Amino acid sequence: MSDASFKLKLPASIKTAAARLAKEDGVSLNQWIASAVAQKVGAVETASEFFRRRASGSGPDELRAILGMVPDRAPDPGDELPSGT
Repeated sequence: MSDASFKLKLPASIKTAAARLAKEDGVSLNQWIASAVAQKVGAVETASEFFRRRASGSGPDELRAILGMVPDRAPDPGDELPSGT
């Protein structure tokens, strides 16, 4: 594994909170941020793969079939479309 340097600018409040959390975890701020970024990358890639698999083989006909199962009734109060749409 190679390390790459990256200059990161954070709002002071975020840096302060991250530094506090890193200290509580007993790691350096750099290590804590690297771990946080790795977790986010993993979550996004996992979600992307999940939705890609769920969508495979589906098309407009399948969507129409699913929407056709929705009962024809008025929306719940507060769920109405804005007027003019």
